[in-house]
Amino acid sequence: MTPTELALRLYAVQGLALEAGRMALDYFGRQESLGVTMKGDQDWLTVADGAVEDFLRRKLALIFPTDTIIGEEGGGEASDAVWIIDPIDGTSNFARGDRNWCISIGFLLNRVPTIGIVFAPAFEELYVAQRGQGATMNGKPITVSGGDDIRRAYVELGWSTRIPAERYVDLVARGFAAGSSMKRAASGALGLCHVANGRTDAYAELHINAWDVAAGIVIAGEAGASISDFFAGEGIAKGNAILCCTPALARQLGEITGIAVTAR
Repeated sequence: MTPTELALRLYAVQGLALEAGRMALDYFGRQESLGVTMKGDQDWLTVADGAVEDFLRRKLALIFPTDTIIGEEGGGEASDAVWIIDPIDGTSNFARGDRNWCISIGFLLNRVPTIGIVFAPAFEELYVAQRGQGATMNGKPITVSGGDDIRRAYVELGWSTRIPAERYVDLVARGFAAGSSMKRAASGALGLCHVANGRTDAYAELHINAWDVAAGIVIAGEAGASISDFFAGEGIAKGNAILCCTPALARQLGEITGIAVTAR
């Protein structure tokens, strides 16, 4: 794929993310319209999830007909050029009126995370990155915090019912015992973006799906984070563990979480 073709994708999908964000924000402002259902324990679904994903699928297929698409709601197949989208990451927040949710659109070229766009409409924050070109929030360059002391680190831990609760609780305990401050905000995509812009020093989760992190991996990586090899093995199809952190904390957090990451 030529640099021009990649640039077209980066430019076009920023516009799609903004348009999808306006659609989602309209639903968010009318809580009675959400039609909330549950796919499983703590696995929320609203009509907005389907509407936003359908919109993105239609537009991406029209503009880039040779690319494939994988979405949280509609599935799909990987290829050498694949979009991986989460129409609303943080649906539980979205359904409860909490503003911590976003639209996540990642692009993998030959299995390498290459473009990442995350839009958090309720915060008016647009994160954009392309491999080798740095990362921005609302057009301004962003970098990781540079934190190097675990006793001063601010770490977000994602949680999933796919992992026994005891393992999550043990992980939280190890983090506190090491001296770090722990949080959970329920959006993996924004969790990675908040490492990228320095609001936190790390994000870790014992199992997360590709649509939650495909975009954020590019954004955090281009902002200087060290990140585990999420797409190793069957990461695209079945998900994986993830650790994303400042390079100086990679060794300590790797020991705490049991997730290997190579410091930059």
